[in-house]
Amino acid sequence: MSGLLDFFNARRQQEIELLREFIEFETPTHNKPLVDKLGRHLRDILTDMDAEITVHPRQVVGDIQVARWNRGAEGKPIMILCHIDTVWPEGSLREEMPIKEDDNIIWGPGALDMKAGIACALEAIKGLQERDEFPHHPIWLVLTTDEETGSVYSKDLIHELAPEAGLVLVTELAGENEAVKTWRKGVARYWVKSKGLASHSGNAPEAGINAVIDISHQAIKVDKLNDMPQGTSVCVTQMKGGITLNVIPPEAEMYVDVRFLKQTEYERVNKAIRALEPVVLGASVEVTGYLDRPPMERNALARKTYAQARKIAEEIGLTIGETGSGGGSDGNFTAALGVPTLDGMGPQGEGIHAKHEQVYKRSIPRRAALIAGILRDWQMDR
Repeated sequence: MSGLLDFFNARRQQEIELLREFIEFETPTHNKPLVDKLGRHLRDILTDMDAEITVHPRQVVGDIQVARWNRGAEGKPIMILCHIDTVWPEGSLREEMPIKEDDNIIWGPGALDMKAGIACALEAIKGLQERDEFPHHPIWLVLTTDEETGSVYSKDLIHELAPEAGLVLVTELAGENEAVKTWRKGVARYWVKSKGLASHSGNAPEAGINAVIDISHQAIKVDKLNDMPQGTSVCVTQMKGGITLNVIPPEAEMYVDVRFLKQTEYERVNKAIRALEPVVLGASVEVTGYLDRPPMERNALARKTYAQARKIAEEIGLTIGETGSGGGSDGNFTAALGVPTLDGMGPQGEGIHAKHEQVYKRSIPRRAALIAGILRDWQMDR
């Protein structure tokens, strides 16, 4: 029997056709009926693949599905974590982003983020089944439905499932040269509001308390929290204030986007932002915010996990590097729980969240082979 890489390269057209099939389903996060339509289609495919499927209903977003193989087998599961929702509104496929192909690339809404990752995961499992090389330990495939909007309705389930797993594979897009992702920055979000007092800016400016001036001081304070050498960015990305041209503004607000490589940096910045005090006499400051995603830290566990993945890749004829991202994924949650996590397990491409979103065709069978090799050959820590 041929090696894994040759096997999946020979199936490339079949893999691309499966990806096209998935792109044809438009799945904007907040359109539950459309997301559930793809969910039902995937459920049919997974049933044919002998999966045991559990549906976790959701009222606001699409239902989450967990497919399991070898449920009663010994050993920790390998959990493949995918999301089926996209950022693209209904009609994008017909109006602005029809599926296109040439010899090297396939374009389409959600093609890279992350319909291609789902296709690679399914093809990896199908291929191992056909080769009679499917592993004896449990395999889980988790299909979430709201990753693009912060995983509000799926993060609790991820937190419930992930600690049982011995390894999590996240099928987000690969990095440059098909590198896997061993780190991601965490994300925190804050809204800072200054409150003052309105007054006529011509007749009695001295009677007012200018919230715009105060929020400007707050922005300068926040900007000083940046520590780029440590990988920490603290960015004021939106600001608004005032009610009309001739009134001292009684309220002003800014949004602060915080990214960080280490949890300790989040704790430093969080403490400082929540301790902000007014500068303008008589003003007050209110801070609301939350930790969106903890960081996926490139710690000793991450390095060890990558080293084993690289070894498996080499054994099947692939070379993989490692990289990271300033954006978050559901892998942030699993890594922060101390579960070995490999992110960027989908194929390579470019243009996520852009109208030229595309997948490199040559990368699809290579990623299917890598996922298959890891599912088959991974050695769990006891």
